[in-house]
Amino acid sequence: MPAVPAEGRSATALTAAPGGGAGAGRLGWLRPDDPWRAAAAVLLGNWTGASTVPSRTLYPHQWSWDSAFVAIGLRHLSPRRAQRELEMLLGAQWGDGRIPHIVFNPAVPHAAYFPGPDFWRSAASSAAGGRSAGARAGAPRHTQTSGIVQPPVHALAALLVHRADPAASARRGFLARVYPRLRAWHRYLTVDRDLGGAGLAAIVHPWESGMDNSPCWDGPLARIEPAPAASFRRADLDHGDPADRPTDLDYGRYVRLAADYRDADYADAGVRHGFAVEDPCVNALLIASEEAMAEIAAELRATGRPVPAGPAPHRERAARLTEALVARLWDAGAGIFRGRDLRADRPIEEYGVAGLTPLLTAGLPPAVTRALLDTLAGEHFRLGELPLVPSYDLEGRAFDRTRYWRGPAWFNTAWLLERGLRRHGVSGTADALRRAVLDGAAGSGFAEYVDPLTGAGRGARGFSWTAALALDLAADGAGWPGPGQGGGPGPAAAR
Repeated sequence: MPAVPAEGRSATALTAAPGGGAGAGRLGWLRPDDPWRAAAAVLLGNWTGASTVPSRTLYPHQWSWDSAFVAIGLRHLSPRRAQRELEMLLGAQWGDGRIPHIVFNPAVPHAAYFPGPDFWRSAASSAAGGRSAGARAGAPRHTQTSGIVQPPVHALAALLVHRADPAASARRGFLARVYPRLRAWHRYLTVDRDLGGAGLAAIVHPWESGMDNSPCWDGPLARIEPAPAASFRRADLDHGDPADRPTDLDYGRYVRLAADYRDADYADAGVRHGFAVEDPCVNALLIASEEAMAEIAAELRATGRPVPAGPAPHRERAARLTEALVARLWDAGAGIFRGRDLRADRPIEEYGVAGLTPLLTAGLPPAVTRALLDTLAGEHFRLGELPLVPSYDLEGRAFDRTRYWRGPAWFNTAWLLERGLRRHGVSGTADALRRAVLDGAAGSGFAEYVDPLTGAGRGARGFSWTAALALDLAADGAGWPGPGQGGGPGPAAAR
């Protein structure tokens, strides 16, 4: 997929104001006292001219699952820009099918983020001595990326973006362009990353879970000898409170794992990975995206586009993955899905929000669904008593209400759970969670995450996926009060 040409290099290229009409494409309608417009302003402010950064300071490049979530919200403002968000990311896909977790912006100084392009060496550069560590895996020759991946929410995002304006999407051939890329991505996960041989995708670095420093990874990480502190410099501490960020010990282990993977030329097979885990959230999102791929294939066939085998293989793969997920990761006694440490060949006995995300999938046995709902409302997460869902067990040994994924509540996981609750008919709880997301997002200045007990914002402010997913939840008309009323362009409200 070639690079998508820019519509313009300024944020004012956005083509749809809430409700459409004469305000479209101008900044005059962005009023900070209106949450809808304030959320839109976050996305405009974080637009680089080609894609959206999660945060201008802490995360100054394009991140993989962030861009998928951003596109889900952007579709209510400009379906065309939402398409471009995904297409820019997919343009950096590797030959083996992986979608890298970071696509680096060459205009950003390399020292602004670590690990940067000089560390990953995906493409040949003078800093890498002219050698590309990603060449064997088919890394792009002229785009610098990381070499690891993030959870596969992209096909679901593509389907939702298409639904925002199906006629325009069809005219542009959006689904026809992204479908082969998404098929290759899913093939990579289900084949190259089936490290346990049980049919589930495995992650080889905690960052690939998207929940970087979750206590769920403490056990597997304890085996890893950290990289010497003097061998790297953490740029994240220039912009984030150290109390919110992973510890230096954790970071040293992350660097060691990433360097080992890089030095093995990002090979998945025939390598003894220091960290290899079957993660329930990664696989739940893969199932949800396979379900979305079936719908994409059906849409393409309906418009006369050639689709190998149609939707059936995607439905069958989703069913097989669901069966493997339940057989391999479900802990009936605990009422939650557990990650599986492949090196130790045992479940990781922690309660993390990742273990609740299979609610997003359609094919769970009813008893599993009921048990997950009980766990969500029970002592470990207390949804209903607390407005949002903590990222880790409130009763757990390592619970920390401010430190990244070790306890704070995140808006992207709330969006996933809201969708899952609604899918399983738990509309009252879903409505309450939606309201908590809208209140918490706007009230915190669209914070990266919040203290689950007080709702106080933590991490970066003006965070893109927080704004985007709040827009999505507000877009059905039952959202924020004021001129926006949660009412973006009508067709985009399809969820």
